[in-house]
Amino acid sequence: MAFKLVVLVCAFAAANAGIVAPAAYTAHPAPVAYASAPLAYSAPVAYSAPITKVVEDYNAHPQYSFAYDVQDGLTGDSKSQHESRDGDVVQGSYSVVDPDGTKRTVDYTADPQNGFNAVVRKEALGQVAKVVAPVAKVVAPVAYHAAPVAYSAPVYHH
Repeated sequence: MAFKLVVLVCAFAAANAGIVAPAAYTAHPAPVAYASAPLAYSAPVAYSAPITKVVEDYNAHPQYSFAYDVQDGLTGDSKSQHESRDGDVVQGSYSVVDPDGTKRTVDYTADPQNGFNAVVRKEALGQVAKVVAPVAKVVAPVAYHAAPVAYSAPVYHH
């Protein structure tokens, strides 16, 4: 099947290139004349002026500081982060309340000499917000009536 597809694609490509003319349904097909224009090649282009590369502003000593805090009473989502950078040294911390009710805090630093280092602390919170409401169990009594058992002896045919 793949071979048929390749042949079909090649036939379309040849027809579009003018190598093969589409078949005409006439009693006497007209002769097809092929003419191709000579190919012209130009010499390589030489640039007299050097190409200038656009270089974005480079900050040799980048500095920034950011922070955010989320306290959503509706969903119980509680998290925060702050980070600062001075040159190649980054320091920061983030905290999040995990589903088990503990608060996880990660203090981290990163610099060229020591790489990335993180210290993780977990602390229990006094009160855990419950997101799921308790489900009341209601069990209906089951009525059990035993049906009479009917037994018949097996029937043997001779």
